[in-house]
Amino acid sequence: MRLFRAFLVACVALAAPAMIGAAPAAGDLLRADAPTQAEPDPALAARLFGSDETLRVVREEGGVPGWSVSSPDGPLGYIASTWEISHSVGYSGRPIDILVAVTEAGRIAGAQLVRHNEPILTLGISTADIARYIDSFAGIDLTRPPAEAGTGGVAAPDVIARATVSSGVIRDSILRTARTVALARSAAGGARIDRLRFAAKTWAELQALGALAHATVTLDQARAALGGAKVPIPSGKAPFIDLWAALLDPPTIGRNLLGQQAYSRAVATLGAEEVALFVASAGLHSHRGTAWRRSGVFERLRVVQDGATFEVRAENYLRLDRLAAEGAPDFKELSLFRLPTTSFDPTRPFTIEVTATRETERGEVAMRIPLDYALPGVFVQAAAALAEVEPLWIGAWQRKRFEVIGVGLMLTVLALILFLQQSFVRRPRLWRWGRIGFLSVTLVWLGWIAGGQLSVVHIIAFVQSLLTGFRWETFLIEPVVFMLWSFVALGLLFWGRGVFCGWLCPFGALQELTNEIAQRLSVPQVQVPQVVQERLWVIKYTLFVAILGLSFYSMEQALVLAEVEPFKTAMSMLFIRAWPFVLFVAVILVAGLFIERFYCRYLCPLGAALAIPAKLKLFDWLSRRPQCGRECRLCEKLCTVGAIDPIGRINPNECVLCLRCQMIYHDANSCTILKRRQARMNPGEPPSEPRPS
Repeated sequence: MRLFRAFLVACVALAAPAMIGAAPAAGDLLRADAPTQAEPDPALAARLFGSDETLRVVREEGGVPGWSVSSPDGPLGYIASTWEISHSVGYSGRPIDILVAVTEAGRIAGAQLVRHNEPILTLGISTADIARYIDSFAGIDLTRPPAEAGTGGVAAPDVIARATVSSGVIRDSILRTARTVALARSAAGGARIDRLRFAAKTWAELQALGALAHATVTLDQARAALGGAKVPIPSGKAPFIDLWAALLDPPTIGRNLLGQQAYSRAVATLGAEEVALFVASAGLHSHRGTAWRRSGVFERLRVVQDGATFEVRAENYLRLDRLAAEGAPDFKELSLFRLPTTSFDPTRPFTIEVTATRETERGEVAMRIPLDYALPGVFVQAAAALAEVEPLWIGAWQRKRFEVIGVGLMLTVLALILFLQQSFVRRPRLWRWGRIGFLSVTLVWLGWIAGGQLSVVHIIAFVQSLLTGFRWETFLIEPVVFMLWSFVALGLLFWGRGVFCGWLCPFGALQELTNEIAQRLSVPQVQVPQVVQERLWVIKYTLFVAILGLSFYSMEQALVLAEVEPFKTAMSMLFIRAWPFVLFVAVILVAGLFIERFYCRYLCPLGAALAIPAKLKLFDWLSRRPQCGRECRLCEKLCTVGAIDPIGRINPNECVLCLRCQMIYHDANSCTILKRRQARMNPGEPPSEPRPS
């Protein structure tokens, strides 16, 4: 073990420069378990937006959390965290945090990797490679459909080969976070209110901006309009009503008028499809009156837009006590009314009408006092509809439909073999060539072409995701791996670990096929004593427990220890890797020429991990006779992985379900028990020669 451990450390040390490349300094990235939220400073904001000026970065908590970015000339856009908005969790089960900058026009200005803990280093992909991949999202126009993205700017980059899941999660989280920000900033869809930006303004500045509407009716004007009233209106230039109104939803209007605390309380009362209308008045006439307390409807006040009239009801009213805006006049009444946006469009002009009535000798006389209001364009943004982001896993399954069909056919054939194994193993030639053919497809097509080599890293990622927030989308990104794991999980209940180890593991197939060639070339086979085997089995279980336990302390170190798996070198990277890794695989394969499936027997942590839940196996379809192990030990000697003990029992923890023992069990030319029975039934016939297995 010491020699092996030293060799593994040497492999990682020698290959590290080739794997890591020019990775960013450690201080540039947060630790994966860092509890603090990364914040963009002005320098980072300037780099993301490509500006040479000193930018102002302000944290915005309302609506979509993030940071608004502005230059001396005006707002530039918004920066948001993928972890804070989309809670992006990578294949390691740990957070991926990327700061994404979105312009006012709905275009991705840039993105910056903050932290990750993905198993990319083990695939020969460095953090610098991931950073360059993230940089390639700059310039994507979110208002264009994906098919047209290239015509309007930059198309979203495809996932990175050999890091499909990790880069897929990164791609999906960047696009979804950017789209969420763009929608919140009203850079898409129809016209929308900007509910994020804030600038300090006085009452006079808001009025000059057009954020406040104002109308005044003097006593003389009201006296003329309401002539003949039983209670005459006094004459004079004083206001009969001094009426003001505004929409409070834009923070620049609402926060300046009410103050931060009152504005927060007011916004908290709004529903998902409501806006806040501010109405204030001074003078003789009240815009509220008192009849609403009995009827529940503000009969003096109504809102008119495009010919439609909206009444204001008591349940949508909130009394305001004071204003916080500098220079605000004194008012007799301050009101806030909630209006539904399902039928009312706050971005279009509308009219507030206050009615004044008086009794006369001939009946009631009324006067309408209109106040026209239009939300200033600075608070309204409009653009083309934002392109919907299709879930990444759907695109992955569409792109790999041929691989999905191929894997589906393989799994169907394997299921038929295992369910109909009695018919399969009764034909020795069918069993032999069927197995060699299936393993050849597993090695060449599933392993080297379709990339279907499972790994203990998958199990570690699955366990971590269960603890940090499981998401099916993370695992659906790689359809071949997902289909294999689904079949293996079900197969563990039916047949045990052998459904994968004996049939669907490309590296296991490579070992068995190379050993088959070795036997045909008369390479001597080493029979490992059972007592030695039982001690050596401890190694793979120890490795699995060590990798799993280490992942809770440091996923990076766990992935280094997971290099005990030769799968990435032999399958994912086709032996194109640093020489220590290739040498490690070569040593394993050479050992496998003398001890069939050497790695599977003693070193494979994935096999150990699968053996644990295999204890829950529901069925036992491997046939044995009472004489097995006592009168005959042929199956024990010919077992591929030494899973049959000296008394004839099959150890389900070690069995790879090759069905060789079942072929012998049914073959009268191989099974000692059947040959004895045949001899007793036909005493004159010479015993048949056993068939090679």
